[in-house]
Amino acid sequence: MTAYHELLPIAVKAIERASTVLREQPPGALTPKGERDVVSELDYQIERDLRAFLHDLTPDIGFLGEEEGISGSGDLQWALDPIDGTANFVRGLPLCGISLGLIDGGQPVLGVIDLPFLNRQYVAARGEGAYANGQRIEVSSTTTLNEAIVGIGDYAVGPGATGKNELRLALTAQLAQKVLRIRMTGSAALDLAWLAEGRLDAALTLSNHPWDMTAGVAIATEAGAVIVDGDGTPYTRDSSVTLGTTPALTDLVLSHLAAARASTTGCGRGG
Repeated sequence: MTAYHELLPIAVKAIERASTVLREQPPGALTPKGERDVVSELDYQIERDLRAFLHDLTPDIGFLGEEEGISGSGDLQWALDPIDGTANFVRGLPLCGISLGLIDGGQPVLGVIDLPFLNRQYVAARGEGAYANGQRIEVSSTTTLNEAIVGIGDYAVGPGATGKNELRLALTAQLAQKVLRIRMTGSAALDLAWLAEGRLDAALTLSNHPWDMTAGVAIATEAGAVIVDGDGTPYTRDSSVTLGTTPALTDLVLSHLAAARASTTGCGRGG
């Protein structure tokens, strides 16, 4: 069995390299990334630096970056979002960070998320618990939706966005009638970290990209969250959506997702 915690110091060191850059450098040139989306020069810079850094220290572990894809191979794979919340970052909004996770057999097993403008770093390795700035964290004890603050992932952009957003809007409408508050931060990593810390009671993203989710799922799971696909099966890198909740809210959220799907046409899957 892989001792995931032995890789945690390497992941932390990589994240801290990136965090320093994110604090100190401007976004640089922006490049269109599909319809109504951009990638910054700094996204590429951070990803290339961490790809090389991690290859030098862990040459037997593959690497998946949001911007430039896969390199290397092996049973284990790093998954990096160099700037999660690029749109926030380029506008000077502090809700952004770096997300680095480790995948083993399709499962998130380690994660580090750094939110440099909020001075928070979250870490976890399977079986070792979850920590924020060195302090053990756990999900909230919220058991009812009317007490819950729920984070919802960004609405879709690009091809097929209209159809995908029918489901997102329907779920938002379902939950708006039941929950205490809905929040949209623009960073999936931040949502999952805040779920782990008890700031949010659910973090719902109707899509699943490993670079976005791996670290946050690992951290939230170690903090006691339940992370499932849209049909209630346990989360894997191949899940269609990413639903993270406190244990008591899982079935309630799934029922509202089912109702949202039933109220829409042609929106059976997230994306």
